[in-house]
Amino acid sequence: MPKVLTAARVRVPPTNEADYLATLRELCQFADARGQRIWLFRNAKDPQLFTEFSESQTEMSHRAQASRLPEEIKLEKRLQSLGTYASDAWELWTEVSLATPTEA
Repeated sequence: MPKVLTAARVRVPPTNEADYLATLRELCQFADARGQRIWLFRNAKDPQLFTEFSESQTEMSHRAQASRLPEEIKLEKRLQSLGTYASDAWELWTEVSLATPTEA
């Protein structure tokens, strides 16, 4: 079954960075418990610009779609208050297998 991914660009002011990182770390604990992964990358030329990659096994289990505990909803809202997310932040991408037909 193909994996599902979002790539969300977010601009975080320097004054919010520590809180943003702490909030995302806390959200990662919930994601890990669900078998999801979250990665964070910082733009090399623009240190206020980050990309959050969120991966899950299915579309319905993805962070952008799945039912959440109240604590997770609170953390997601907190993240959105600390940074400015790109308009396409929650577009879902589905993995495409690159295995040859004989390998699949």
